[in-house]
Amino acid sequence: MKRILVIAAILCSSLMVLQSCSSTKNGVQTVSRGKVSGNWVLNNVTFEGIPSVAVKGLFGEPSYQCFVGSTWNLTNSGNGTYTLAGGGNCTAGAQSIFWSVSPADQTFQFKKLYTGDKAKNVSDGYRLVLFSGTGDTLVLKSPIEYGSTTAYAVLNFTKAGK
Repeated sequence: MKRILVIAAILCSSLMVLQSCSSTKNGVQTVSRGKVSGNWVLNNVTFEGIPSVAVKGLFGEPSYQCFVGSTWNLTNSGNGTYTLAGGGNCTAGAQSIFWSVSPADQTFQFKKLYTGDKAKNVSDGYRLVLFSGTGDTLVLKSPIEYGSTTAYAVLNFTKAGK
């Protein structure tokens, strides 16, 4: 009887060790370029670690609210546009961009392109964290320095109607 208990204890502890050594995804979802390509609508912008009144602008626009309701067309070639509806102190219009995804560090980068610009010659741009992306939703986090910490503007997208 004692021998059976010892064997059972060894088996249980072996299973625990093997379970702890198995690989886990730690909740991190890898987002690929294919899941980001397409037409998107930016539904809302929320904030983590910073009050919204402390955020004066976003991506060179006078207010983060300029982006709410904007449409983003991201082609698989890396070319794209975002279009702002305008209103308030926001200017309506389309902005050409060149974008890319880095699955290794889970980032989404884009550069604004103006008439005559070539993406390789533009050094300024924006790097956002690819928080999650499925076929129908996309969440990007734009880091913002706030005091001695990093806060985030969280951009919540949904796939535009096909």
